[in-house]
Amino acid sequence: MSLKNNPTLKSSRIRVGLTIGDPSGIGPAITLKALKILKAKIDITVIGNSFVLAKAADKLKIKLPKVKLIDLDNVKSKDFAFGRCSAQGGRASLDYLDTALELFKKNKIDCLVTCPISKEAINLARAKFGGHTEYLAKQTGCGNLVMLLLNHKLKFSLVTRHVALKKVSLEFTKSKLEKNILVTIQGLKDLFLIKKPKLVICGVNPHASDNGVIGTEENSLIIPAIKTLRKRIKGVAIAGPLGADTAISSAVKGKFDCVIASYHDQALIPLKLTGFDSGVNLTLGLPFVRTSPLHGTAFDIANKPELANPGSLISAIKLAIKCTLNQKKA
Repeated sequence: MSLKNNPTLKSSRIRVGLTIGDPSGIGPAITLKALKILKAKIDITVIGNSFVLAKAADKLKIKLPKVKLIDLDNVKSKDFAFGRCSAQGGRASLDYLDTALELFKKNKIDCLVTCPISKEAINLARAKFGGHTEYLAKQTGCGNLVMLLLNHKLKFSLVTRHVALKKVSLEFTKSKLEKNILVTIQGLKDLFLIKKPKLVICGVNPHASDNGVIGTEENSLIIPAIKTLRKRIKGVAIAGPLGADTAISSAVKGKFDCVIASYHDQALIPLKLTGFDSGVNLTLGLPFVRTSPLHGTAFDIANKPELANPGSLISAIKLAIKCTLNQKKA
């Protein structure tokens, strides 16, 4: 693979760092497919493994694209197979992230796009992290990160992330909700140039608890948080708590700029139903823009890379460039 840079997109001049994620997942395949589609329109540095990318290219029956590659050479060929969850893959995934963070320190890249990693593989490597967001929080010292999930129709900000459903109520606090909303508002202003964001908060319980009949979180946590924030923030509309079905259908119609989701699947299900291929995960609260596709490693099809859809990764790359440009304007 050539180490020469692709010509930079004149309209952006944004340098993108792209990690291939778990080498045994579909990250290498969608990386190659995305690069083939985007061609010379972006200035991108791929952080991964040349052996893995060459193996993926061979399976796809395509030539390796000319792109700048940082080859960590951290995958042993005799122990490697696509579709296999392993400690080696988990360690490699974190190596790619650490290298990307070093590139930021050296001012070599402007934003980061990360292909999917496996939480199971990372745990096999004895690194106890819930995912990219948690790892980046620890490595950067940014403790108040927010996961913003979006597609061409919806934006969701998650109050709780990778948490078992039975623990959501334990982790859903007034303080966490307030911090989430403040970071979300700042992100909408800085990265999307929305001057006066309109938010809606989903209830934790069905029908937003029917005024306490079904649950207590709405009356004891969400409503007090909204009252506090309305006094603190001017020019921002915060509605809710509403039942998730009502909040999300209203957002699809354009009434709200962002939906505050109580838990993971409250956001992921409508996002994937309304636009899987355009779905992107954007991390708010970092000193740089970081995006990723809205799907996992897909070990089940990793050995059949022709089935891997690069649509979400392409959307993630384009969004990273757009948000970085907006950040410079804000």
